[in-house]
Amino acid sequence: MKIEQKLIPGTLIRRYKRFLADVELENGEKITAHCPNSGSMMGCDSPGSHVLLSQHDGKKRKYVHTWEMVKVNSVWVGINTLVPNRLIAEAIISGEIPELSGYPQLKREIRVGTQSRLDLLLSDDENLCYVEIKNVTLVENSKALFPDAVTTRGRRHLLELLQLKQAGHRAVIFFLIQRMDGEVFAPADNIDPEYGKTLREVFSAGVEILPYRAHVTPTEITIDRKLPFQL
Repeated sequence: MKIEQKLIPGTLIRRYKRFLADVELENGEKITAHCPNSGSMMGCDSPGSHVLLSQHDGKKRKYVHTWEMVKVNSVWVGINTLVPNRLIAEAIISGEIPELSGYPQLKREIRVGTQSRLDLLLSDDENLCYVEIKNVTLVENSKALFPDAVTTRGRRHLLELLQLKQAGHRAVIFFLIQRMDGEVFAPADNIDPEYGKTLREVFSAGVEILPYRAHVTPTEITIDRKLPFQL
């Protein structure tokens, strides 16, 4: 996935109210940017970190800058949670995710039940495959961890995937690790033990787990490889 514009470098001053970040640009100007990530961003929001911003000029936008990446331990981390859906959809279509190949139809944002949507529905003439995608930015000791905060919504998605599996469909939880220093994926039990417990339960019942690592650079984000996982 090509980055459509040259990203603007800066230094993070602080992230606050979940969706706001104050950044000092290279020319010394201090601006407020939109933070497109509702998680805790543990390990990715330290003041003084190098960050990259996109700029979107529009009369309806209160903040014209959007925080896209942060450098952590010498690697770029993609923090924009809107990126994974686009990247994975493109990768499936181009055949970069062999586990999800063979489906001629792809739909996004599929309503499930009365409260939720899942990210992708893959289908052929006879089979349905539901895919929920999660953005992973937390890495500790080379282990990519999800979630970085307690997530009742994320647990609900797992249970919805389980129901779809029990109804005879294929169900996949896809973890996109948007940084290159993760070598293995695991649930963050110390942060949200209920999520880890539910992930193990639905996996035992047939819901598939697909952790893939992305190569994140200021000009492009691409699929790197599948990672092993530890439950």
